[in-house]
Amino acid sequence: MTAKYLGIDVNQKLVKLVAGEQLKPEYLKMNPQHCVPTIDDNGFYLWESRAILAYLANKYAPDSPVYPKDPKERAIVDRMLYFDIGTVFMAVREYLVSNHIKYFFYQNSKREVFGL
Repeated sequence: MTAKYLGIDVNQKLVKLVAGEQLKPEYLKMNPQHCVPTIDDNGFYLWESRAILAYLANKYAPDSPVYPKDPKERAIVDRMLYFDIGTVFMAVREYLVSNHIKYFFYQNSKREVFGL
């Protein structure tokens, strides 16, 4: 979305995580942590969405208000970029683990015990 908003032409490639494409040698060369998203900007590899956003704005749209140059304005953008890591993500993670993942493993363990 950031690339589109900034008018940057990108060649998107779908990485099929379930098929393990992120574990193939060519992907691991770009990203040894094998996570998504990852960009390849003419041999410069970068992963982590917030780092990618800042890089794209700094390199291809340095005068864009999306990622301002003024330290105070940029600090406000950064605050919102990182808010979800420590606050929203942790709350969502706790909810999912407590309500869905534990249930999934419980259901699967019942199947194994009862031969279902």
